[in-house]
Amino acid sequence: MKILICISNVPDTTTKIKFVNNNTAFDNAGVQWIINPWDELALTRALDIKDAQPGVVENITVVNVGLADTEPTIRKALAIGADRAIRVNAEPKDTFFVASQIAEVVRKDAFDIVICGIESCDYNGAALGGMLSEMLGFPSVSAVSNLEITNGTVELKREIDGGQETVVTQLPFIAVIQKGIAKDPRIPSMRGIMSAKGKPLQVQEPTAVDSLTEFIGFELPKPKAACRKIDSENVKELVDLLHNEAKLI
Repeated sequence: MKILICISNVPDTTTKIKFVNNNTAFDNAGVQWIINPWDELALTRALDIKDAQPGVVENITVVNVGLADTEPTIRKALAIGADRAIRVNAEPKDTFFVASQIAEVVRKDAFDIVICGIESCDYNGAALGGMLSEMLGFPSVSAVSNLEITNGTVELKREIDGGQETVVTQLPFIAVIQKGIAKDPRIPSMRGIMSAKGKPLQVQEPTAVDSLTEFIGFELPKPKAACRKIDSENVKELVDLLHNEAKLI
């Protein structure tokens, strides 16, 4: 069984966001880049399955669409435990472009399971898994919080309104995972860091894809208004503010 984990190279969630060129481009200066947290949890779960069931999972591959500056992030995924990596040598323009490139990777290598995080923590598009499913003609299961493989059968659990749903699916398929798929992401060991240097990182050129979107500009959220404190005895004033100013009631 071959598993492919889609990983995004995203700014650390503590990064202070800035824009340049009249707010038309993201300012990369001083930014620390990391594996998208949901993707890191997906990789952790795949490794847990491989460790628990030797021989069931043949290899775990990570794929990233990005330029050469994303390779430190890819190497971290290898250090965590992935067997090999593929980098599509292109700027990730939008989700459709990224999905098109990853779909081509899957067609070439015939992966059994493709796993991606529910969204990336930079654009929060939450569209990659669905696009891959349509492009490849694979069934997909979203909001997956647990993934088990038993005797060649894949069982997934997903959160739904008021409970949990269990889904059994055939290979190949797309799993879109969310929080809960793994307790904590794995931390690269020194041995893992050293072995990552010798693991294969394949770079392939992108397939031609029509450009469907264009970024016109970016803007930061408006600063939060100053906190207003109302005396606990003055319920009338609080109700008036909530009704006439905040428009909440």
